[in-house]
Amino acid sequence: MSAGILVELNQNEMILSELIRNKMLISAIVAWAVAQLIKVLIGLFKTRKFDIYLLISSGGMPSSHTSFVTGLTTAVGIMEGFDSTFFAISAVLSLVVMYDAAGVRRAAGKQAAVINLLVSNVENTGIKLDKKLKELLGHSPIEVACGAILGIIIAFVVA
Repeated sequence: MSAGILVELNQNEMILSELIRNKMLISAIVAWAVAQLIKVLIGLFKTRKFDIYLLISSGGMPSSHTSFVTGLTTAVGIMEGFDSTFFAISAVLSLVVMYDAAGVRRAAGKQAAVINLLVSNVENTGIKLDKKLKELLGHSPIEVACGAILGIIIAFVVA
């Protein structure tokens, strides 16, 4: 191997090593993964069926988007200080994501449900339309709150 390739490999290993040691990033990722796993377990409990799709789905209990951003924000506060600029930026980002999850995306999900109802009425006349719109887009306030609590707990465990 040439020296240039070895240097590039060492740089890539260094970047990967830094990412693995980044407790803020790990907190966010673990919080998201745990939230998605909880969705699968809730689905299994409710339907008695294992639905692998729930690992990547949006909506449901708890909000994985909220867990993701609050895991990051809490870890930033722990690592950088709750009075830091980084925490302020992350906190504002988290509030926007949580507002969007419980507000805009939830409203879009309700609109999709109404549109799907209208489409099913049209299909009863014999006209076939494309697939249904996804209705479970957003979260209820309790799903967002549970996601936030989960993200905070995960950050304190990881960071």
